[in-house]
Amino acid sequence: MSVEAGRWGAWPGTDGHWHFSLWAPAARRMDLLLEGAELTMQRDDSGWFTLRTPAAAGMRYRYRMDGERVVPDPASREQPEGLFGPSALALDDAFAWQHRSWRGRPWHEAVIYEVHVGAAGGSYDAVRAQLPQLAALGFTAIELMPLATFPGNRNWGYDGVLQYAPAAAYGTPDQLRALVDAAHGLGLMVLLDVVYNHFGPDGNPLPALAPGFFQEDVHTPWGAAIDFRRPEVQRYFIDNALMWLRDYRIDGLRLDAVHAIQPTAFLETLRARIHAALPGREIALVLENEHNQASLLAAGFTAQWNDDFHNALHALLTGEHEGYYRDFADDPNGRLRRVLAEGFAWQGEVNASGRTRGEPSAAIAPRQFVVFAQNHDQIGNRAQGERLLQLIGPRRTALALALTALTPAIPLFFMGEPWGATTPFLFFTDHRPPLDVQVRDGRRAEFAHFSSFRDDALRARIPDPNAPGTFEASRCPWPDPGDAEAACWLGWFSALLAVRAACLGTAVDVRPLGAEVLAPGVLRAGWQLPGAQWWIAFNASDAAEAVSLPSGREVFRLGAARDDGRLEPNGLYAVLVDGA
Repeated sequence: MSVEAGRWGAWPGTDGHWHFSLWAPAARRMDLLLEGAELTMQRDDSGWFTLRTPAAAGMRYRYRMDGERVVPDPASREQPEGLFGPSALALDDAFAWQHRSWRGRPWHEAVIYEVHVGAAGGSYDAVRAQLPQLAALGFTAIELMPLATFPGNRNWGYDGVLQYAPAAAYGTPDQLRALVDAAHGLGLMVLLDVVYNHFGPDGNPLPALAPGFFQEDVHTPWGAAIDFRRPEVQRYFIDNALMWLRDYRIDGLRLDAVHAIQPTAFLETLRARIHAALPGREIALVLENEHNQASLLAAGFTAQWNDDFHNALHALLTGEHEGYYRDFADDPNGRLRRVLAEGFAWQGEVNASGRTRGEPSAAIAPRQFVVFAQNHDQIGNRAQGERLLQLIGPRRTALALALTALTPAIPLFFMGEPWGATTPFLFFTDHRPPLDVQVRDGRRAEFAHFSSFRDDALRARIPDPNAPGTFEASRCPWPDPGDAEAACWLGWFSALLAVRAACLGTAVDVRPLGAEVLAPGVLRAGWQLPGAQWWIAFNASDAAEAVSLPSGREVFRLGAARDDGRLEPNGLYAVLVDGA
């Protein structure tokens, strides 16, 4: 090969020339269509097509396979006209960074705000404008839902197809870089949700170009599994991760649904390559992993989203028992107690579906778990996208947020939570026919086994994901300064995060001291900090209950203190025992 072996995409060389490289073993011939020019590429025995030719940043290009099918570059760095338009040549190093000295901040300081760029304001610039308020509230990190180019203009991001090209629906690559740069100037980490377990259902050129990219005999919920045994596939995703971390200066990646990535050894390869390529930087690699593989955390991954925390807390607060709450509704108190004391609720037991789930996690540090009372999945996977506020009211929602903030695990809050947003977060897409109807009908069919949606007429009321109004209903911009209710929530939430920062924010080493169910809905838990102990107690029952904590300095209380020492319903208090 005449260019760097195995590298995907197009990049500048010397003397005004650019290199183009594409793995397409199913093709006999590949032509580069570059601004009206048709240039035949060279093929090697392994199916790589390469070309070096004069070009310039901003020029549009496509590939034509065997004189017929025209496709974008699967590793396109920019898609100005969206998924179905031409790719554009993009420079990775032309942005004038203002905060080049930023090396990240320690993971134990993370307090994360998860945001969907489109719903939060519609653009990278709109999210950038919200950063000062987020930093002032006490957040130290933002997490962007996936940005890889997807079909249409509205999508959660998990239908991404062109992994290297930030969605043009939100702005240009440099506007995304400006968002990251501004965040760093405010001391905020920027995490990005990436989807390496599947591609979206429309517009993906890889099945035609390289059928070997997939394992047709191994199926996932999204179709044929990606074949991570192949070096060409590994290189595609490793280079993509490095692009976000290096060229956009992203501080960490949240790896979506890694339980669908096989073999698991690829994850370790990815982690090792990232850390070897970016020494001296604080890089967070956070997993979403239904299998609760504590061994991956012990091996060096930064953290995992702890769905067990959410599911146990949600079952306790709402009484819901269907779907993924089924495994928690039998004993939400015990499940939550185990989460607070040991990390995962499921550590190798057989669940209600007959599956063995999880690995022992008591030896994993609390900082390696990301906890949340809500996130995009847990709201958006509901048929009507309701938030906790609609389900359980403000007092119990405040209890859920306080518990999330005041465990030593890493807390994550979803867009709108800090001001008590009531807008739903619905499942929305922008697919072409006939996929639009298939997605609508499939979405409604998913809820047929839920007791509240067994009736056809009720399922027909589930919002159509492709209707523009579904996306519009999910918009959650920053509240107006004159919104008194939002201001009240923001003031309370800011004080909550201030307590966390003062008491837990600098503690690197934290060790659980155990947790106990005192009565149904009433729990207490403690942790050993460097030179102190941290204890919390909360009451999610309907009656005041006797609760005692070790003698110390009370630093937070939700609900009024009582003379009889009992903790009132929807109450929580936290004690710091200095010198312990």
